Amino acid sequence: QVQLVESGGGSVQAGGSLRLSCVVSRYIYNNFCMGWFRQAPGKEREGIAGTYTDRESPYYADSVKGRFTMSQENAKSTLYLQMTSLKPEDTAMYYCAARPCSTTTYNYWGQGTQVTVSS
Repeated sequence: QVQLVESGGGSVQAGGSLRLSCVVSRYIYNNFCMGWFRQAPGKEREGIAGTYTDRESPYYADSVKGRFTMSQENAKSTLYLQMTSLKPEDTAMYYCAARPCSTTTYNYWGQGTQVTVSS
């Protein structure tokens, strides 16, 4: 059964930090490329971080570069998104997702975790 389960969202003040977690089914974790997305109310979904085809090299959207860091813990099949220097515009629902590394289409999605940043 494919599962991606996010956690770690919450409410913080601007300048604060949060770490999101995404526990992934073992098969998906070992064979797919992973990414983090977010969607704010009334806005399109934005890809903010992910891994290239080698499943290790991360990339980041300009909006989060230098503030967010994607990492993984193989023994736990878990992805992390460390978010620092949070801004009110980072407020959104955050999702982890998985895609076959040979494609750019993400097939599997978690249920999301809400991040709210107050000024």
